[in-house]
Amino acid sequence: MVTRLPQDPTITPAIIAEHGMTADEYQRACAILGRAPNYTELGIFSVMWSEHCSYKNSRRLLRTFPTTGPRVLIKAGEENAGVLDIGDGWAVAFKVESHNHPSAVEPFQGAATGVGGILRDIFTMGARPVINMNSLRFGRPDTAAVRHLIDGVVGGIAHYGNCMGIPTIGGDVYFDETYETNCLVNAFSLGVMRHEELQRGCATGVGNPVFYVGAAGRDGIHGATFASTELTEESEAKRSSVQVADPFMEKLLLEACLELYKTDFVVGIQDMGAAGLTCSTCETACRGGSGIEIDVAKVPQRERGMVPYEILLSESQERMLVIVRKGCEADVQRIFEKWDLHAEQIGQVTDDGLMRVQWNGVTVAEIPARAIAEDAPLYSPPAERPAYLKTVHAWRLDAVAPPHDLTAVLTTLLAEPTIGSKKMIYRRYDHMVRTGTVVLPGSDAAVFWLKDADKYLALAADCNGRYCYRARNVVCSGGAPLGLTDCLNFGNPLKPEIYWQLTECIAGLVEACNAFATPVTGGNVSLYNESPDGAIDPTPLVVMVGQIACAAHITTQWFKHAGDTIVLLDGRQDDPLHGVGGSEYLRRTHQLKTGTAPVMDLAKEKALQDCCVAAIRQGLLASAHDCAEGGLAVALAECCFTMPSDNVRAVPAPLGAVVDVTELHATCPRLDALLFGEQQSRIVVSVAPAQLAPLRALAAQHGVAAMTLGTVGGETLQINAGTTAVIAAPVAQLKHAWDTALDRFFAQ
Repeated sequence: MVTRLPQDPTITPAIIAEHGMTADEYQRACAILGRAPNYTELGIFSVMWSEHCSYKNSRRLLRTFPTTGPRVLIKAGEENAGVLDIGDGWAVAFKVESHNHPSAVEPFQGAATGVGGILRDIFTMGARPVINMNSLRFGRPDTAAVRHLIDGVVGGIAHYGNCMGIPTIGGDVYFDETYETNCLVNAFSLGVMRHEELQRGCATGVGNPVFYVGAAGRDGIHGATFASTELTEESEAKRSSVQVADPFMEKLLLEACLELYKTDFVVGIQDMGAAGLTCSTCETACRGGSGIEIDVAKVPQRERGMVPYEILLSESQERMLVIVRKGCEADVQRIFEKWDLHAEQIGQVTDDGLMRVQWNGVTVAEIPARAIAEDAPLYSPPAERPAYLKTVHAWRLDAVAPPHDLTAVLTTLLAEPTIGSKKMIYRRYDHMVRTGTVVLPGSDAAVFWLKDADKYLALAADCNGRYCYRARNVVCSGGAPLGLTDCLNFGNPLKPEIYWQLTECIAGLVEACNAFATPVTGGNVSLYNESPDGAIDPTPLVVMVGQIACAAHITTQWFKHAGDTIVLLDGRQDDPLHGVGGSEYLRRTHQLKTGTAPVMDLAKEKALQDCCVAAIRQGLLASAHDCAEGGLAVALAECCFTMPSDNVRAVPAPLGAVVDVTELHATCPRLDALLFGEQQSRIVVSVAPAQLAPLRALAAQHGVAAMTLGTVGGETLQINAGTTAVIAAPVAQLKHAWDTALDRFFAQ
């Protein structure tokens, strides 16, 4: 019999609403139980059926993703992270997750605990985390409030990763007014393991003991519910929903768990992330097709007087739920005691399918585990094409006059914080710890050497409605894409125009993944990213993981040798706006955020990427760099900026280039569009003159245009159209603008 505690409030419609549940959801909970839930059970239902935990407004859409493939060992949704085979008995587990709302309210702790949470997802799988990355979105850094957010978020990420001794090797950062009051903090981690080291998050074996391991706590109560609502002026008062980070505790937990995995004591393991102890107990029971019974009076508590409701819903960090083989209890406790950690037996596995919670032997909650872990209500809200798109698609290029000074435009774009160097951010991260980082932050993709496996990975993170934009970055580094994880950041899905954005973005991702036969291994959906000022722009982040066959194929974006020939590998589709629609050029030069975005022909993109990979594997390319924000001119300038992270060959002096775009100008009469439009499916490469003919032949085989643009050399970037130098500037001057893009804001 379930008991109502004396201190529990009477459940009223107002209390139900405070828990983020609708009246219909409450009635559904009553039907599942065959009675009205008590206060503790209401809290359990509310967090498990929150958007953050149940994906109730997106799960039906997510089921359309391709999730299988010859390398997939653990599919999306099966466990805490997806797992891919990388050959010779080795595998990688990787995932990305958001910590947006906590970071907006408490930047340092919100970002730090985001890193801690994603790390636990990885080592829960049995893998040792070896790589961290992140994707960040902020408002323009010209206000003190935004600079405070940036400093806090970057500080939190650096603190946690650096203390854990895990390198942060890459990521991306964008700045736009849409994120002014709702920053985005998406954390990624990847770990490596042998196939046989894979762990599962399931509770099986009736009578097997259940252990609570790690920190005691009371912070982060109702964090999942907090993350499932819009930010308001009252959100500042919800700081108690933000967890507190302790990376040193997590380091101990990581090492203790990895040691435990070497034994045969573990039946199942699950980290306590969103919804804390509640989620870990019901999910492990659901996966195991079993029940689970715990007594929360046995749970270590940071404060005296905590009640079951608080213990179950706390999202304190650095904690695990471990199901062990009966008879091994003392051995398990010895391992955790060695690492100075709590390891408390709090319950056991049952066979009745129930999540049963006791308080000093008195039952205070009893709910079917599957009902709260898997059978949350699923919705398909109404979707409606936003009215603003009619105006956006009607915009034409002749609505703005071309600028007279294209060199000034290039310099201005390079000085934009979205395009310019992010070294002010990533220099706070330790990206060389473990000494596996081969290509440091700054190139198209980060490259990491897995020493034990002797495998090379290329990784890139960015947001684009079509995933293959980031696949192109991996390809430019010499990698073949293996799989991706995504983090879909949107506003309130109950608003028809927002849900339309979500459905369209997922449809685009699905189409591209199918075209490239690239599986989605998992990820995260973060909704309700809006404030009274409005919703964020749709931000579907993708992190692509690729594998490089050997060290000789590692390629960076910077020009290597004077005298090399510059070639544009071109798989573009006709675009009436020549890529100007939605471009950084249009936004920053003309203060417009409009125009149809560039269209991508997936078949042409696939041919382009296949051509680039083949050219790298045949040893034809000295460098490769995709055209992205800022278009062709920015890509050419970035190719001139040789960076210290180029481990292939460091060039102390600037390497300029002389480029002729006359042939391109014939198909694009507007020079500003030609140079700064962001048309897709273009890669700038450089080759030794002797390799030009083989490259042209290879491109022809793939049906890709290979247009000679010019020659590497000198200290100036000069771009000619006919007999006119339309852009000419010393590389040192351009690089200074790019280098100081963020510094100038923080010097205020």
